[in-house]
Amino acid sequence: MKRIFDFIVSLMGLLILSPLFLAASLLILAAMGWPIFYRQVRVGKDGKPFNIYKFRSMVKNAERQGPAFTAGGDPRITPLGRLLRKYKIDELPQLINVILGDMSLVGPRPEVPEYVERYTEEQRRVLSVRPGLTDTASIVYRDEEAVLSRYDDAQKAYVDKVMPAKLRLNLAYIERAGFFSDLSLIFKTLEKIFWRR
Repeated sequence: MKRIFDFIVSLMGLLILSPLFLAASLLILAAMGWPIFYRQVRVGKDGKPFNIYKFRSMVKNAERQGPAFTAGGDPRITPLGRLLRKYKIDELPQLINVILGDMSLVGPRPEVPEYVERYTEEQRRVLSVRPGLTDTASIVYRDEEAVLSRYDDAQKAYVDKVMPAKLRLNLAYIERAGFFSDLSLIFKTLEKIFWRR
């Protein structure tokens, strides 16, 4: 049932949001040039790697110029990219990942391989379900970039503090996951995006 729901809602989302997709693509092309999309290897269900899709919000070859995550004030993020990230528009192409079956609408956010290698046996339980577009950790750490910008060593802070906290939330989600709890998380995510305080 979850897979059918994911597929139908994602397909409808792509159709309804197609004008926004076109507008974002044209803006990126005009402001930053080609490519429009950014692909990155993430770890999915059962540890299977896949390419996650996003609208490009950073300078070209950004992955060679810094860590796999971003902190507030990261110079690799372009002015247009900051706007796309603020309203999570950069994440919309992941609806394609949901249709392909790599991801679900709700589930633990997929991590890059280098950080998954640091998971404990208990933390690896998050790989027992499909990763998602949103989860409890995404809501709690809605301003993750701002949180990390407070630390001198943002990468160490992410690995030692933020990532373990997010994984605890993800494991708690797995224990109580259900259709109505997923719907609740979707609405809470939309609320955080459009009614930011």
